[in-house]
Formats: sequence, C-alpha cells, structure tokens
Amino acid sequence: MDTQFKYRAFISYSHADEKWAMWLHKALETYRVPKHVVGRETEYGPVPERFAPVFRDRDELATATSLGDTLTRALEQSAFQIVICSPKAAKSKWVNEEILTYKRLGREHRIFALIVDGEPGSSANPATADQECFPNALIYRMGADGQLTTEKSEPIAADAREGKDSKLDVKLKLLAGMLGVGLDELKQREAHRRQVRMMWLVSASLAGMAITSALAGAAWLARNEAQRERARAEAEAETARQTTRFMVDLFKVSDPSEALGNKITAREILDKGAARIDKELVDQPAIQATLMDTMGTVYTSLGLYGSAVPLIRKALEKRRSNLGDDDPAVAQSLNHLGEALLRTAEYEEAEKRLQEALVIRRALYGDSNPEVAATLTALADVMTAMGEYEKAEPLIRDALQIRRELYGEVHADVAASIGDLGANFGDRGDFKQAEVYLRQALVIQRKLHPTVHPDLAEAMNNLGWALLALNEPVQAEPLYRRALEMKQQMLGDAHPELALGLSNLAQVLVRRGDFKGAEKAYREALAMNRKLLGDSHPEVARNLSDVAVVLHTKGDQAAAIAMQRDSLNMYRHELGPEHPDVARSAALLAYWLIETGSFDEAGQLVDEALAIRRKVMGDESADVAATYTLRANLLLAERRFDEALKEATEARRILALSLSDDHWRVAMAKNTQGAALTGLGKYKEAEPLLVGSLDQLYGSPVPDLPARGRKRLVELYTAWGRPEDAIKYK
Repeated sequence: MDTQFKYRAFISYSHADEKWAMWLHKALETYRVPKHVVGRETEYGPVPERFAPVFRDRDELATATSLGDTLTRALEQSAFQIVICSPKAAKSKWVNEEILTYKRLGREHRIFALIVDGEPGSSANPATADQECFPNALIYRMGADGQLTTEKSEPIAADAREGKDSKLDVKLKLLAGMLGVGLDELKQREAHRRQVRMMWLVSASLAGMAITSALAGAAWLARNEAQRERARAEAEAETARQTTRFMVDLFKVSDPSEALGNKITAREILDKGAARIDKELVDQPAIQATLMDTMGTVYTSLGLYGSAVPLIRKALEKRRSNLGDDDPAVAQSLNHLGEALLRTAEYEEAEKRLQEALVIRRALYGDSNPEVAATLTALADVMTAMGEYEKAEPLIRDALQIRRELYGEVHADVAASIGDLGANFGDRGDFKQAEVYLRQALVIQRKLHPTVHPDLAEAMNNLGWALLALNEPVQAEPLYRRALEMKQQMLGDAHPELALGLSNLAQVLVRRGDFKGAEKAYREALAMNRKLLGDSHPEVARNLSDVAVVLHTKGDQAAAIAMQRDSLNMYRHELGPEHPDVARSAALLAYWLIETGSFDEAGQLVDEALAIRRKVMGDESADVAATYTLRANLLLAERRFDEALKEATEARRILALSLSDDHWRVAMAKNTQGAALTGLGKYKEAEPLLVGSLDQLYGSPVPDLPARGRKRLVELYTAWGRPEDAIKYK
C-alpha cells in the first residue's frame, strides 16, 4: 500500500453512529492480513501486514487546537476514506465537508461507504427524502473546478443493515477494496480462521477433560487410603477443579457481540491461556505446571512447536522445583519436552530429556511398564530422525517385548511396535524384511478392527509404503485407496490425514506413469491443507514440493523449480534455517538446478543442506552422505571428475555404516561413482557400478533416477565404443 500516507483510512461519520465507527475502527486495526497476500503489488502499492493506523476523529482530535486544520491534514495523510452512511450522516454538514475535501485531493476513487441505516437513493423522492443515507457529497461526482456536478456517482458500499451483510462480510468487503485483493481470498482465509481449527479446540478441551478425569479418579481412590494419601488426593482434586475452570474460561469470549465465539480460533484461545498461566495460580504451582504441560502438548499436536517447547520447559522447571527430580509428573514433562524437541530437530537435547524420563520411569515402575515402553518408542523416533537406524532397532524391540509381556500378541500397542520395527528395516533399505513385519502389524490391526479404524488405515499405509519401495505399485495401490476410503468415512471431506492419504496415492500414480492423476491428487492434498492449516505451514510446504516433483517428471522444469523455491522459502519461514526439512528441500532444488546449468546457486544450496545436516545429524549420517552424492553430481556437471569421484566414494563409505548395500541411496552413490569413472575414461571400472546399481534405483522415491541411470549407461557404452550395448538402455 502507498507508503506516503500516515493513515490507512479516514472514517467519516455522524456522532449518532459513533458505535459503528468504534467497531469499524477496531475491526480494521486488529485485522491480520493473510500471509499469502502480504507484499503483493496492487494498484494501491504493496499489501501491508496490518491495516493500521486508521483515523477516527473522536480518538485522534482530543487535543487538537484547530479542528479544520487537523481534519484537512488527516484527510491528506489518509490512503482511503470510509463514510459511515445513515440519515444522520447524510444531513451532517461535517461529513459532507470531509467528503468534499477528500474528493478535491483527486481521490474520489478511494472513497468507500458503509450503510448502517436508511435507504440509498431515497432523496430522489420527496416523500422518502428523510431516509436518504448517502451524503450529498457522496452521491454526485466532483467536477474539474472542485465543485459537485449533477452527474451521479455509484458509491462502493458495504451494507450492515438488518438482513444484509454481516459484520464479518462488511469488514472483509471494505478491506478487499482497500487492499486491492479479491474478496474470495479474504473470505477463504477467514473461514479457515473461524472453522478449521475449531476441531483443535476439541483437542484442547479433551486434554483438559482427560486431566480432570484422571485427577478426579486419583482423588476418589485416595479417599480410601491413609491420612497422608487423603491429603494428596485433596490436592489433586483441587488441581482437577482449577484445571477444569481454567480450561472452560479459555472458551469465554471477550466481545459478546462477536457471534458467540464463532470467530475465535483455537490458536487464539491457546495463546490467551498461555499468557494467563504465568499471571494466575502463582500460589498453586502444581496446578500451574499441569496447565503448562497440558497446553504445551496441545501446541505440539498442532505443529506449533515454537510455542510448545518453552511452555513445557516451564512446566518441567516448576514440577522439579515443587516435586523433586524423581516424581512421575517430572518424567511426564521430560517425555513431552523430548517429543516436542524432536519436532524442532533439537535431537541432542531431545535424546537427553527422554533418557532422563526413562531413568525415572524405570526406577518408579520397573522395566515392564507401558510408560517405559512409550519412552523407548520416543527415543527410537529420535534415533530414526538422526539416521541412527541401528541404534533405534533395539529400543523398538525392547518396547515391543514389554508390550507383548503386558498385553499378549493381539493389542494395538503391540501392533504399533511391530510396525515401528518394519519401518526401521525399511529405513535401512531392507524392504523385504520390512514387508514381513508390516504385514504382521496389519494382521493384528484387522483382528482388532475388522472394518474401519484409524490404526487399521495407518497399517495399510505403512505396508503400501514398503510395497512401493519394492516396486510393487499394483499391490500398494489398493492398500492406499482403502486407507483413504476409511479416512474419508471417519474424518469427512477435509482433514490433514485425508491430505496425507491423497499424497500416498499420488506416489503410486507417479510410479505407474499416471502423472496427470498424480498431479490432481497432490493438488487436492495441497488445497485441503491450505484450507485446514493456512497458507504457510510445513505440511503445505511438503505438498508444494510433491506437486513440483510431478511437474519436473512431466518435463516442466521452470514450473517445478519455481514451486520448489516456494516450498523451500516456506520451510525456512516455518521451521527456521537449521531444520532437516529445509536441508531436504534445498537439496532437491539444487538437484534440479544442476540440470539447468545454474551451478553457482546449486552449489550454495548444497552447502546449505550439508551444513544443516552436519550440525543436526553428525558428520556420518546417511543424510550427510546423500549430500556428498549430490555435490558429486554437481562436480560431474562441471566436468570435475576427480573431485566427483572422491565425493561419491566418501558418500558410499558413510552410507555403508547404516544402510544395506541394496538401498537406493547406496545405489545412487555407486551410480555417481560410475559416472565419474566414465568421465575419467576408466570404462572397465565404471561398468559394474553403473549396471549393478540400476535395479536398486527403481526403488527410489525420486522418479527420474532410473532414467538417469540408463542415460549414464548409454554414455558409458557410447564413449567406450560399444554402441550395441548402448542400445539396450536407450
């Protein structure tokens, strides 16, 4: 928006309509412009983040010494004028003067109207003239001489009269006009704010209810214990009451005129609660810590990790101070903190916190306890995220053994651990063994849930993943489709899990060569997550990258690169500059830029990805090795074959530490070694590497790797003078 103006808008109104002016002033100044339109160039300049300040004379002129001078100066400094129209305003000398003054500045096209009473056009009939809501200065156009003409204008108006536009529609219509953006864009964003995250309100509410139930139950049991236990039960019951009251209070709306709370989002409620916790219940630290821990875990479930981590840290500090180091509640907060830190890629501290929780829980409960198994599983997740798959395996097996001892073979937690074990084998490239365990998990889930259940759908998805990696899209597709159908039955038409199911199905379609169908599915997932999660979110960034991969596979390099840039920038914004997802996105963009000859930018992205992965995962992780392979490909493109061979060889050495020899990442490193040897003229050494790696490349999630492998074999045999062999791979 034009930067020469001090005010975004000037509100002209009769003081009989002051309540409307006050509402409009607050509504405009507190409106948060959707992120995806901020900075967009429009006829009024770049779109601002907020529509503030807005001039309203009762607020701004309290100390003015010259009403005329101040009004004129404010009008000159306002990008727009909004006239609140009513019969009182139509008769107001000062409202008319303000409109005339603004029109004489040459800004007639920047005047917007808000009808709150009366009837536009009534002045044409003497019998109804007193109902006219438009001031005379608004009805007629301004002439070149600075005087009103007899030519009528058509004021741009929102209508707040009964049965017309709602307050929300009024606000959005005015903002859309003044921002220079489409009304539908703002409505879609507002619908997201009002409705989508309301499902998350349920999560927050249920969390509070769960705590209440658990604590109340503990209190009931304690009444049957000795006096010492009775005192503890009373404290826990008080915690339950205070927790319930606090959670219920979060749903109270500060402005009762705002449609009974329909415009309050879960995020706003949580932020409001988090701000209150520090100020309230200071004399009841146990309750305060319980609320902090609970709300921190809700933030984690919403993907709001930046808010989750500090809140859970405070809960942990308070619980340690109040309860000592060995209390179950301390272990709970340690576990929750470790899980949140896993999401922010702070793996070293996540592991430390979970190890602390494990020590406490083992001391309290022994080795065979569900809480111990849960912490072991979380630790395995950290190891997996770091690429330490071999370290993750015994943790998964220990959790599985505990759960089998506790529950037998047919139990949801047992199936989950068996599924974790299958995923671990898949992460290491042994998808045949992964398939064995994932089928076992699916069998158990089918016994537990013969028809429709989230765990059954998840088990189907996991098996589909392994089958797809084994190049069995025909077997994977029905599993993905059935899982998606279940989620639609359970979750309705829009849910992040449905978006994930669509993305899984799209992977199968890519493997089948149905790029049109894959793009459609990926775009549906993208649209769904944008509606549910907003225009900037890590899941939306992933969806953008998925669409980009299909575009690239279809041969539309320019569109793919542009979309991948958007994905990378979104990841950086949402997750910070040192997250593994940023590294992954940067590496993919670099891979494509190498193909276009943009070597300088590709090199910068490779360096960025490598620095992140080294810092987060250590120097000998599989992801670091994959980045060496990527750099080797860049060096190949620059015809620096000796350096490329060294990078690819180092990548293969590191990969051998954690992955099986037939993993697609190992195959990619081998293939790159072979290409470097071809460039050096060492054809005999290159051949077994290029031929031996080709089959494994078909199990890669990168669609164009097999074609690249065949191309390199053609280059080898052509350079070697063996055209008859080159023909086999064309």
